[in-house]
Amino acid sequence: MDRTAGTAQAARTTGGPKGETTLAHADAPAGLSPLVPLPGGSFRMGSTEFYPDEAPAHEATVAAFEIEAHPVTNAQFAAFVAATGYVTVAERALDPADYPGVATEDLVPGALVFTPTTGPVDLADSQQWWRWRPGARWDAPHGPGTSVEGREDHPVVQVSFEDAQAYATWAGRSLPTEAEWEYAARGGLDGARFAWGDEHRPDGELLANHWQGSFPHRNTGAQGWVGTSPVGTFPANGYGLVDMTGNVWEWTTSYYTPDHAGRARSAAEVAAARAALTVEIPAYVLTGAAQDGPGEHPDRTSAGSGDAPDPRAAASAEPGSTIPRMVLKGGSHLCAPEYCLRYRPAARSPQAVDTATSHIGFRCVVRPPVAVAPAVAPVSARDLLG
Repeated sequence: MDRTAGTAQAARTTGGPKGETTLAHADAPAGLSPLVPLPGGSFRMGSTEFYPDEAPAHEATVAAFEIEAHPVTNAQFAAFVAATGYVTVAERALDPADYPGVATEDLVPGALVFTPTTGPVDLADSQQWWRWRPGARWDAPHGPGTSVEGREDHPVVQVSFEDAQAYATWAGRSLPTEAEWEYAARGGLDGARFAWGDEHRPDGELLANHWQGSFPHRNTGAQGWVGTSPVGTFPANGYGLVDMTGNVWEWTTSYYTPDHAGRARSAAEVAAARAALTVEIPAYVLTGAAQDGPGEHPDRTSAGSGDAPDPRAAASAEPGSTIPRMVLKGGSHLCAPEYCLRYRPAARSPQAVDTATSHIGFRCVVRPPVAVAPAVAPVSARDLLG
């Protein structure tokens, strides 16, 4: 990929959660989302109030990082495609080896598109409102004849995990871990149900883009928007981040597990892991190894692990499949309280890495390297005595 295309000529500064500023990479492509610096720390991750895979609620710790203020937009993804010629997964023919039993004529480029039903249906059967649409892609999110014209400031959708990773690499950024994403989404409200507090609609105000009406057949629109809304239509959280819940689900680099059991580590254990470091290592490795264990990041391996297959990738796959699933966070415009009360920081959902849909997007993060004291050469008795 041509990393020089669209290069910014000067660094940008953006406001942080407490008025701080952050210096964007001087060689980053122009037009990237502003970064908001977060100090890192410990917080209560997960919940025991709603869905089983959110439990147990536990203490998690993340290192300092910066996160984009809003999801990547159609305009930003278009700039990436124009600069690199990138072809998304939805635009590529499907490999028969990955889909045994599927007719060859059905292995055509396309993606999943939400299609409202004509009336009430059994909410246990999601196949009633999801359709495979040949030709659906990021710039034709609902199939041939549709486009993103006039929706340049909406979050990009129909992007698979690989597509999101490719954009992040081009931008000189990364995708967040689940813990980083949830820490950011909470906006400093430790343990709150929603990104704005515990009340669903304080003073009757709608604070996120989620389904309005009777799912999946009648949607009256959120602030007038049926489907995605322009980023920032709804209020920012305490860190100044918009659309952390609602609008679109967002990819993370965490493999899906049926719950948080076995993944929670105390702040003391995290501190011990940091103290044990003897080489300079990026913050994402520290966070993943200390909190979530090996295999948290599919695009990276821990020091000394080599290129051996990660057992978490296989364990994350849906029964009967070999395709890994990652954690999605944040809920979307399709979440309805009676079906999917997941427009909350603790909520999570599994998604196969090869899948693109009309309600999944992403945002990126930047992590500083962990400062490690330089090695000190041994000192002899002669040196000490002068």
